[in-house]
Amino acid sequence: MEQTDEPSDQSLSAMYRTAEALREQIYDGSIPSSTGIPTLIALYQQCAKLISSVSLFSPNETIDDIASSELQYILVDYFLADALFKTTAGDSPGGRRSAVLEATQYWEKFLQRLDQYELLNKDDARLLERYSENKEDFEVAGPVDATKRREVKISRFREEKELKTKLAALRNDPRLGSDDAAVRHLHLANLALRVHETFQSLEFAALELKLLNMAPPPQQTPLTPSDLREDSRNADTYSERLDVNTFLTNKTGPILDKKGKPLRPFTLLDKRTRLQDGVFQPDHSLPTMSIDEYLEEERKRGGIIEGGGAQSGIRPQVDEDDYDIADEETMKARKWDDFKEENPRGSGNTMNRG
Repeated sequence: MEQTDEPSDQSLSAMYRTAEALREQIYDGSIPSSTGIPTLIALYQQCAKLISSVSLFSPNETIDDIASSELQYILVDYFLADALFKTTAGDSPGGRRSAVLEATQYWEKFLQRLDQYELLNKDDARLLERYSENKEDFEVAGPVDATKRREVKISRFREEKELKTKLAALRNDPRLGSDDAAVRHLHLANLALRVHETFQSLEFAALELKLLNMAPPPQQTPLTPSDLREDSRNADTYSERLDVNTFLTNKTGPILDKKGKPLRPFTLLDKRTRLQDGVFQPDHSLPTMSIDEYLEEERKRGGIIEGGGAQSGIRPQVDEDDYDIADEETMKARKWDDFKEENPRGSGNTMNRG
């Protein structure tokens, strides 16, 4: 199938058949989604414009006033929303968010049109009312306990399976080519199945919008030195002299010159800011040198007494052949003996005598 970027002017039925054929080729993998979905969106948007221009669906009508062959065009909003939801929108959070919001609007329009024609059953009508009350937190099972949620999901899964089985049987009905009632039943069954899928898609869309809203804003590309130079050239005071533009790179030195002109970027801090900066600082003084550096510094100042220990109790042996040292030792021993004779033990204790 040859694709075109813009749909050509043709009848609604022909354009709808072209869109349906393209949709089938995209979903079965014959055409890549990246190239097929934009064309599919354009086709369905053109179909929607034609439907609006001819006022095909009017709020003053009932479902019985719509021809059986025209019931299928109610699905244009649904298929357009489905195609928009499948687009990547450039893989950017902002583009993706816009695509999801636009898809949500078309799903809502689809359900509101079916509600207008009273084609929603009681359960789906209540779901639409609950969705309208709280779109951001919408869930098909509702805010109930886990057991009830499981029951609701199982029930809706069975209903959807039965609708698919019924739709497959109606598509194989041999009367489709000649019986208007068979065509009508086929389109109504298809609408009922798409209602189930729409509510499930609205739940997925609400969850994705929550995640997109929590995504951080895109980071701006930091300015390069060439960008800074280009910006400064646009200023009236720019000069090629390096000393004038040192504020771009200079992080030290005086902040202001003699005339009060800033020489480099700075931040004004009040007392409160300084106190906040010191909140998580340690409450004790941190060491400024290692233990080895401290001992070396003390040794230079003379604060460390060398020697001592077990080796200090070992008296060196006197060389007997060295007469000078022997005489010194002899004189020292005699002086000690004389001192002991002149000062007997206890002679100095005159205060505690009985």
